[in-house]
Amino acid sequence: MIPVDINDDWLLITRTIVPVIYQKDIFPGEGSQSGLGDINEQLFFSPKKPTASGVIWGAGAAILLPTATDSRLGSKKWGIGPSFIAIAMPGRWTVGALGNHVWSFAGDEDRIDISNTFMQPFVAYTWPSAWTVSMQTESTYNWELEQWSIPVNAAAAKLVKIGKLPVSLQAGVGYWVESPDAGPEGWRFRLQANIVLPK
Repeated sequence: MIPVDINDDWLLITRTIVPVIYQKDIFPGEGSQSGLGDINEQLFFSPKKPTASGVIWGAGAAILLPTATDSRLGSKKWGIGPSFIAIAMPGRWTVGALGNHVWSFAGDEDRIDISNTFMQPFVAYTWPSAWTVSMQTESTYNWELEQWSIPVNAAAAKLVKIGKLPVSLQAGVGYWVESPDAGPEGWRFRLQANIVLPK
């Protein structure tokens, strides 16, 4: 997430998700595909000061860009909708939730329309050594197909410096509790690197 000053009271927080995907045997005879998926750009307008109870919040828009390098890795649709985030940090804990809803408004007419609700509650604990463990779910409900996708994820992360740049290196594992009929099943693994930009 990148915070940008608007004025003395407000920030614009940007969150850009650029998925790099490898998938295999999603459909019989399709083989494997790899490449860039659809970019999800999220914008949150947030007060600079937390609420009296210590909650940091933001609201704005989520924008779906059809950037997939393979038609089987993306929706071939443009989409937009509302987004929100709320975070509290009592002690060494971080607790919060992020969500959005995206409707498609343009793109390939042969592809199914998009009407997806995304919810991501999360909890994390950080030690003085800069190690963090976290749990979260990235639940999506597809209103067009009336189907849930619910992976539950656990991860460990370490904040390091590459040169003078702080970077969070993360490794995690997840399990699909619920998925669409033609969706993923079982376990999944994730490696992630996040650049940490101090305010």
